[in-house]
Amino acid sequence: MSRAPIVVHRPSVSGGRRVSVHRHGRDEILGTAYSDHDLVVFLEGAGIDDAEAVLDDRRWVEWRGGPAHDFRAA
Repeated sequence: MSRAPIVVHRPSVSGGRRVSVHRHGRDEILGTAYSDHDLVVFLEGAGIDDAEAVLDDRRWVEWRGGPAHDFRAA
């Protein structure tokens, strides 16, 4: 795998971070997470087993445009 299949995008100006997953050859937006809990719920819904365990695994998740686990407004 050349890049992490899950991307947590930069924080928005109103808070929260868009979450996308690359699967079946395309990127799919899962939603906007406002907390780690939201992110875990999205990932579980996408079929990721033990979603909480992959949040800090760079092979699985790429945090863009801000520190990991920070969902505050930009």
